[in-house]
Amino acid sequence: MAISFPCPAFPVSSTASADSQPRSTTINDVVAVWWPLAASWLFMALEAPIVSAALARLANPEIQLAALGGVVYPLMLIIESPVIMLLAASTALSKDWASYQSLRRYMNLMSLALTVLHAAIAFTPLWDFVARGLIGAPEEIIGPARLATALTLPWTWSIAYRRFNQGVMIRHGLTRIVGIGTGVRLAATALSLFAFVSLGLGQTTDFPGVAAGVLAIIVGVVSEAIFIGIKKRPVVAKHFDPDQTISGAVSSAQFMTFYVPLALTSLLSLLTQPLGSAAISRMPRALESLAAWPIVIGVLFVLRAGATAYKEVVVALMDRPDAERALWRFTMILAWGSAGITLAVAFTPLADLLLVRAFGLPADVAALARQGLRWGFALPFVGAIQNYYVGLLVHRHETRAVTESMALFLASSSIVLVAGVLHGGVPGLIVGYVGFSVANVLQAWWVWRAATRPAVATATRV
Repeated sequence: MAISFPCPAFPVSSTASADSQPRSTTINDVVAVWWPLAASWLFMALEAPIVSAALARLANPEIQLAALGGVVYPLMLIIESPVIMLLAASTALSKDWASYQSLRRYMNLMSLALTVLHAAIAFTPLWDFVARGLIGAPEEIIGPARLATALTLPWTWSIAYRRFNQGVMIRHGLTRIVGIGTGVRLAATALSLFAFVSLGLGQTTDFPGVAAGVLAIIVGVVSEAIFIGIKKRPVVAKHFDPDQTISGAVSSAQFMTFYVPLALTSLLSLLTQPLGSAAISRMPRALESLAAWPIVIGVLFVLRAGATAYKEVVVALMDRPDAERALWRFTMILAWGSAGITLAVAFTPLADLLLVRAFGLPADVAALARQGLRWGFALPFVGAIQNYYVGLLVHRHETRAVTESMALFLASSSIVLVAGVLHGGVPGLIVGYVGFSVANVLQAWWVWRAATRPAVATATRV
């Protein structure tokens, strides 16, 4: 019997007048905005599996993959986490030249502070405290991970710059440029990785595989930032007239009210990876679990790409006539479609084809990764529904509820991880994905609850 979810009912504002009789929003309209963003997220999601597949074929693959998934990726993501939501903020708030300028200033200040933090971790004794003390990484991956972390110094500023300007593109309906930009990134990463490996980089202890992999990633993300920087200039010139004011400059107080809950949300979200790495390092089969960690994350990221792109679609379209119904219908299509593909990948011979043939994983690591995929099978389905409600809450400027949901995610997943460490009998990768699956369901429930409860006073609108 087919399972369906009722379309939630809540008021939707419209910027169009009744006299103009604007055309109703359809699923085709939703798809037109969504697919370039989904392509962009898919390209980003493919980056990690491509790099992981390359590392699996270089010297000491388990060490290189464990360094990437257990230390380098978690640190890169946690450092950049405060700028992740610049995409949503720019989409919602870049209304005129004054607001664009003020948001750009906040973006640069955050990027500078986070780049200084990144340098402190990579180049000072703080590294030992983080990698050995907090994460508890196996000793054999400490050296390669430190070099790779140092090479990723341009990461955060590049991400902040392109996400901020992507928000401007999305606001003005230019989502295809966003997708093309991420295609540029993926191509630059893949070509750089091929060139580095062909030149012999990544084959020695002086320049290990994880260093070559992250250097290729940096080439890709900087290339995308340059592309977006070039493409945004005519958009800004056309749509942001210095003499026209819509909302005016976003004050620091307004920005903090709107953005801090979103930044905390991404921070709490990305804390799960270093916390997961720290827990896995203290559970059975630590090295194999850490080696499988980036593979499973990468595959599930690919399968969730369409859902991850969806919250910006909701933010961009919810003001349009009859958008609520079209967006909810597409949410269901996206959720069940993602679920079907994930089940096919995780529970059929496609898993072996992907993990052994495509990624070239050793048999023991592949077997563990397969179990991780199966325990994480529900994440794409839940992600589509969750991102619908997150987009709705951001559209309403009720960002506090989004942060609360992420705090619930972090708390519940941490409880499962701690229980796994104390039990000491289950491989860390499996414990991690059991915890993340439970936590994602609770998070989706929380944002649904916040979005469908009776209206209350909300934060000051910007």
